Amino acid sequence: MFAVFRKPKTFKLRALHSQKKFGVAGRSCQEVLKKGCLHLQLPVAGSRLCLYEDGTELTGDYFWSVPDNSELVLLTSGQTWQGYVSDISGFLSAFHRPSAGLIQAARQLLSDERAPLRQKLLADLLHTISENIAAETRAEDPPWFEGLESRFQSKSGYLRYSCESRIRSYLREVNSYAPTVGEEAQGEYTRIVDLMCQKLRAVQYNGSYFDRGARAGLRLCTPEGWFCCQGPFDVDSCASKHSINPYGNRESRVLFSTWNLDHIIEKKRTVVPALAEAVTERDGREVAWEYFYSLLFTSENLKLVHIACHKKTTHKLSCDPHRIYKLPTKSKRRRPARKCQ
Repeated sequence: MFAVFRKPKTFKLRALHSQKKFGVAGRSCQEVLKKGCLHLQLPVAGSRLCLYEDGTELTGDYFWSVPDNSELVLLTSGQTWQGYVSDISGFLSAFHRPSAGLIQAARQLLSDERAPLRQKLLADLLHTISENIAAETRAEDPPWFEGLESRFQSKSGYLRYSCESRIRSYLREVNSYAPTVGEEAQGEYTRIVDLMCQKLRAVQYNGSYFDRGARAGLRLCTPEGWFCCQGPFDVDSCASKHSINPYGNRESRVLFSTWNLDHIIEKKRTVVPALAEAVTERDGREVAWEYFYSLLFTSENLKLVHIACHKKTTHKLSCDPHRIYKLPTKSKRRRPARKCQ
């Protein structure tokens, strides 16, 4: 009964499947509904109002508890609305390959959006529909190659190079540790590093890890180029389900450079010092350099992780003491030849 003395509530109203919104004010749900139907030229009978955010129907009891400037959708008989996710579902179902008009519409939605969760969903949608994942060459997707040297003519070629560069940097770290090894052991340490280098050259520095064209088992992504975060070093998987496709667009390519190949058993704190110690204290034993190679340069000890999953704390893991040296080969005794009777 006191509604007539209250200040009218204001809303932003739009029709279903329309991005155009207009302001409307009223002291009751019915008043707002009538004004909205008049503006949109829709029949009042069978029409109703619901919240854009979650699809909750606006009733008389709920009317005054809704914040001012809330966004409403006006529905006619037979129409439904499940909330703002309906916008995104509409985008994805209406277009197999998004047009420039769709992308512009998504950008307009985002620029007018203030709710953080909706901003995130719309930004993710815009990022996804702007991708050109199937394209592979510079000619097919020139924007992807912006800022890269002209020698890179394919996406797979560049990402393979990117992975090789990371592995090469690990090799340089191993090599730079040589001066800390005692003089008597430096020759053997250098020999082992050379053997690792030769093996890396043979497999092209494991650049296949980032190459979607590589064989399954040699790459860390799907044939389409999707990478999934493997989670921090101390868990089996990524709880946040981080994923990325650096083949999609330039922004994804740049963002992918922040993902890490994280050593489960730490390279600098553990593996390299353990290798140096093994060489120094070998005492006639043969260092199992291929074990150290696997820890330093292969997915046996490397996890691809999103920057948020890259824990920079001490891992407190050590090398397997039973694999540091090669097992001595047992010489087989020759049995004496049996004399013919």
